[in-house]
Amino acid sequence: MTTDETIASIRGHAAYQAACDVLRAEHDRTVQDIITLTEIPAPPFAEEKRAAAYLDMLRAHGLEEVAQDEVGNVMGLRRGFGNGDILVVAAHLDTVFPAGTDVRVRREGTKLFAPGVGDDTRSLAVNLAFLRAMDAAGIRTRHDILFVGDVGEEGLGDLRGIRHLFATHPKRERIRGFLTVDSPEVERIVTGGIGSRRFRVTFRGPGGHSYAAFGMVNPMYAMAEAARSLAAIRVPREPVTTHCVSVVSGGTSINAIPETVTMEVDLRSASAEELSKLERAFLAGVEGAVAAENMAREGTIRVEITPVGDRPAGHTPNGAPIARLAAAAVAAEGYSPSFEWSSTDANIPMSLGIPALRIGSGGRGGRAHSLEEWIDVEIEGSLRGMRASLATILAVAEMELP
Repeated sequence: MTTDETIASIRGHAAYQAACDVLRAEHDRTVQDIITLTEIPAPPFAEEKRAAAYLDMLRAHGLEEVAQDEVGNVMGLRRGFGNGDILVVAAHLDTVFPAGTDVRVRREGTKLFAPGVGDDTRSLAVNLAFLRAMDAAGIRTRHDILFVGDVGEEGLGDLRGIRHLFATHPKRERIRGFLTVDSPEVERIVTGGIGSRRFRVTFRGPGGHSYAAFGMVNPMYAMAEAARSLAAIRVPREPVTTHCVSVVSGGTSINAIPETVTMEVDLRSASAEELSKLERAFLAGVEGAVAAENMAREGTIRVEITPVGDRPAGHTPNGAPIARLAAAAVAAEGYSPSFEWSSTDANIPMSLGIPALRIGSGGRGGRAHSLEEWIDVEIEGSLRGMRASLATILAVAEMELP
């Protein structure tokens, strides 16, 4: 059976149509789940309250092996009829917003506004809706499906949740595919994982009065030269490679040579080789900047380079069965699918050679990672996207067909 025939068979199956009817009938419940979960804060490294609530939701649906692991991931297994091979369907629990952020949902018509409502809280609720629909329709799949709410996808979380899952889960050797449901847009299928290396670089010196100690080494000058050195590194457009000095801090007064200054740096590439090349050039630039400052003035600058992030690059070929099934499911709903690169939880399985994609939760959204983040929960647009992603999940999990 071709990819298009597989998707057509699923979409034409009475059980799939019954599942879609359940998605429609329970749309308001799904929206309420979005609101409930969004209003439980889940800042970086503090996802515990949302994880506890989601664990209870998974348990209420009668999944097997419902559990929370050592790093905070919550999960449950929907048993298939095959040999125990597993498809992971995940959505991340954390948001980018710090503790204390107002996460109350504001509703205007069919739009919901709140930090983190689309990235990735909607997906958590949508995965619950998929589970309810599959159960109500009596859908059976060959593969087991492990539903996961994972921690640490955003920022300095460094994909720690999914990294831990693939390193320690007792059934990790049975995982044959991975789908992270992340943000609304279903037409954007992520098949490429952008790798990143992140560093915190601290420059230290003796400090002193800006006038009386003039001529003493200045950590700020060394940091500025290191930043300028990074800015001068030429990187290829293909494979896409980028660099950024993103956060700087330090100093005590306008009339004092600082004792300590720090910069945080983000290096990215679609190629592991180019990423390593960029890292070497960056580190050489830091070393050169410190040496130049120490040669130019009195005293000694010392530098501490601390890795704070390491996301592996990876790629699921666009022609791989999992990618072709996703594209066919998206196209069947009238979208124009595209294959794209990004940095998501799928980076981890991609880097391990496990077929993996980022798919969407349906509907529309915007202003992600801002306080004015929003999603549109208008029923027809939402259901259209949800049907595409549900068909993808069922195709990859090998839904039982006549």
